Amino acid sequence: MGNLLIISATALDHHLHTLMYFFLMNLSILDLGSISVTIPKSMVNSHMNTKVISYHGCVTQVFLFVIFSSTDLALLIIMAYDRYVAICQARHYEIVMNGRACVQMAACAWISGIVYSAMHTGNTFRLPFCQTNVIHQFFCEIPQLLKLACSDSYLSEAGLLAFGVFLGLNFFVFIIVFYVQILKTVLRIPAEQVQHKAFSTCLPHLIVISLFLCIVFFAYLKPTSSSVSNMNRLMGVFYSSASSDESNHLQHEDKEIKAALKKLIVWSLFTKN
Repeated sequence: MGNLLIISATALDHHLHTLMYFFLMNLSILDLGSISVTIPKSMVNSHMNTKVISYHGCVTQVFLFVIFSSTDLALLIIMAYDRYVAICQARHYEIVMNGRACVQMAACAWISGIVYSAMHTGNTFRLPFCQTNVIHQFFCEIPQLLKLACSDSYLSEAGLLAFGVFLGLNFFVFIIVFYVQILKTVLRIPAEQVQHKAFSTCLPHLIVISLFLCIVFFAYLKPTSSSVSNMNRLMGVFYSSASSDESNHLQHEDKEIKAALKKLIVWSLFTKN
């Protein structure tokens, strides 16, 4: 609901038709898609007292989940760079972050996410599965699927996963570098109100992305084990749903989003009456 409200407010309020809110709307779409891939199926299974997912449903779930997660990370890097240019290189912002460049960057994020997901999905489901058909997770998770492979052919996908985690770690370093530069610049500004606004925007973003990536690194880099662990399921819950709160955290202190939501609610009530 939070992501839907952000998308509606950004789309309907012309005051929010700026580059920053364009990225935030994309992030909300990704967060909404990410949580919609895994949670509803789990809720249906719980309600129907079953634990079944079809083969094609599993393929679709893996493909979509990797798309949304990887594109989410790419978009967070673009947003961090956007804020870095806006604060640290304000004079060049209109030239560097023009509308065409931002649309191209967002499109590249989506395309790279689709290509990256297609590689992982194709490489995972080309493997012969001859072990038990039980996945010890509440959704189709690639490391758990690899445990069902018949031979050592899963090592290629395991290597691709490790490479993906390595790229994610480098992206996280880039985000940290951007925000360190932003904080250094903000601390030189004497106005406390400006400093408070920058901190309230940057810190929640860093906390959420740090938690998300740390859990993903732990889940994907820990040694594989054939034993069932409730900790594995708990980690899956965290990293599959934590990203859905990113846009809400980013907008928690945003007065423009709050004002747009108030206008949207008042307009809806007025129209209904």
